[in-house]
Amino acid sequence: MTIPVHCFMCGKIVSNTWEAYLGLLQAKYTEEDALDALGLKQYCCRHMLLAYMDLIEKLLNYAPLEK
Repeated sequence: MTIPVHCFMCGKIVSNTWEAYLGLLQAKYTEEDALDALGLKQYCCRHMLLAYMDLIEKLLNYAPLEK
């Protein structure tokens, strides 16, 4: 449920760029420009941020033990 710590293909650490990436998107950067600004040039590292979905908020809506 959390951003992966490192890229699965090349091993570069990508988890420290997540909040900066979100900040750049809120500052009206495009996804491509934000990833370039963060120094993520390889397609595998770019994929780690582009394909990530934060599911924790959706999962917190379910309470399987409460009935």
